[in-house]
Amino acid sequence: MSVHKKERDMKLELQGIKKSFDGTEILHGINFSVEGGSALGLLGRNGAGKTTTIRIIMDVFHADEGQVLLDGAPFVYQPGQVGYLPEERGLYPKRLISEQLVYLAKLRGMNKKQAEENMRKWLTRLDVIQYENRKLDTLSKGNQQKVQLAATLVADPDIVILDEPFSGLDPVNSQILKDVINERIADGKIVIFSSHQMSYVEEFCEDIVVINHGEVALAGNLDKIKEEYGKGHKAVAAVGMESEELEQILRDKFADQVQVISHNKHHVVTQILPEQDEWQVLSRFKELGIRLRSYGVYEPSLNDIFVSAVGDEETPEDIKEKNNIGTSFSEFEPKQKKGLFGKRG
Repeated sequence: MSVHKKERDMKLELQGIKKSFDGTEILHGINFSVEGGSALGLLGRNGAGKTTTIRIIMDVFHADEGQVLLDGAPFVYQPGQVGYLPEERGLYPKRLISEQLVYLAKLRGMNKKQAEENMRKWLTRLDVIQYENRKLDTLSKGNQQKVQLAATLVADPDIVILDEPFSGLDPVNSQILKDVINERIADGKIVIFSSHQMSYVEEFCEDIVVINHGEVALAGNLDKIKEEYGKGHKAVAAVGMESEELEQILRDKFADQVQVISHNKHHVVTQILPEQDEWQVLSRFKELGIRLRSYGVYEPSLNDIFVSAVGDEETPEDIKEKNNIGTSFSEFEPKQKKGLFGKRG
């Protein structure tokens, strides 16, 4: 049972978020929103500003300008309302799993009975209940990851933030996690999903936000973005010819008719130049004796869109270093509660 249950769909909004460290502005006015019952893909290179944005939502950092709103009102962070799975995991390896999850649930507003019930509920749902009285470091990496997810969800939060949740999971455990994420979405929760594994983002997220150098480079409905990026583009593949060879032919023999956009191992992406006729392009393939294996509308992958949005340049390492602050679960709990277990084993 959630201690912050909403009776209607929620909406989380970030408006004009700016943040500086040591006089250097890292976030330059971040704007996006996500509603309950849907998942938002939060994407960007390492150091682009994703983690800083998440920490502002979590109230670990305060924005220099802008605001975070929930249902149109300033969002006041409460530990039980947000479940965060950081990329750098933060549970205690030498402590009993059940002890840790009950502790975290109580910190997030549950009484002992609720905490114990939810601990067992989530360990059972994630198929690790048999380890409840084991120490975390005795489990495999995949099972440790499932325990980390149980810790994220133990208080049934309304807002779930997942950073690289599939790291270390085999296909069977990945499917369990997929099912759990879909259940959270179906229950009307807000899900923010950050990952470099684009296939998972495409699977779960209706909307995406791409952050680059502390700015929103691209945002919106993923299907509409794909449609826009693929407009007028054709995917071309030839029989008995690698895409690199076909690309060179297109550049040499079709330069007056088409523009080469990109290529991968399967096809070359092109766009017919203005005032050129598609049938004349196809006729030239025939004249050159090139048999086409496929020719049709190109739907870009999310990876293609991401690369197009952020470019190929490296993000400065100094920005990455400014964001390199610990991400353990304990950092997001009330300060007076820290230290119950002492130092980590």
